Amino acid sequence: MGLKNISHRLPSTIEMQKQQQARLYWQQCQRFYTFQPIYQLSGRLMAIEMLTAVVHPSAPQIRLSPESYFDFAALDVTQRGFVIHEQLKMLIGWQRKFEQDNIVASVNIDGPTLLTLQHHTAIRTLIARSPWLRFELVEHHAFPQQTLLSRIPELGPLWLDDFGSGMANFSALTELKYDYIKLSRELFILLRSSEEGRNMFNLLLTLINRYCRGVIVEGVETIDDWRQVQASPAYAAQGYYFARPMAFDQLNTLPLQIT
Repeated sequence: MGLKNISHRLPSTIEMQKQQQARLYWQQCQRFYTFQPIYQLSGRLMAIEMLTAVVHPSAPQIRLSPESYFDFAALDVTQRGFVIHEQLKMLIGWQRKFEQDNIVASVNIDGPTLLTLQHHTAIRTLIARSPWLRFELVEHHAFPQQTLLSRIPELGPLWLDDFGSGMANFSALTELKYDYIKLSRELFILLRSSEEGRNMFNLLLTLINRYCRGVIVEGVETIDDWRQVQASPAYAAQGYYFARPMAFDQLNTLPLQIT
């Protein structure tokens, strides 16, 4: 291969500068945390999901995509572990609330970071103090079965996030034992849009229930959505119908029971 062909594959100075600027931009971003409630079909508060909001100091009024932030190359597994540590320390401050009201708190995590936590003593100490904590696996990775079975269950009951979106599909159901499985907002919107889809919705939930303790439906935004989920084999629901992302100082006023 000639030098000319090789040069075409090397990043140009301009491209490298753009990459460095992008890395610096994301490293300057700031995080803050909100939550969304999850209600059982009976209307009883089951859990809260901790959500990460990201802003850049140059435009603090504009929220950036958490997916873009966490997927960016500058945030390696070690740094993601730091974020998890930060989140757990904040949740520990609400431990009395979780225990008193018998609710759990879920935290999103990707597969590689979840496995890395096995070697993070400080995080494992916090997990041991937090029986109300649940990790939501946000993407499915094809880890060796032995690795999955020997490591992940040590961190407590595991939830699967966004079933029906991306890689969280039927192959994920058979490789791990999940406590609860969350049906993605996108799939719920698709299924509720037609009579055939609504019929399939109930059949799908019945099938998923075979692999977990219950299904949590995401994307419930109207009273009709809520009534549809209540008439289904789902266990619980989450969405704007109950609340938009809320600041943690509102946790004490969150209704424990809705109609």
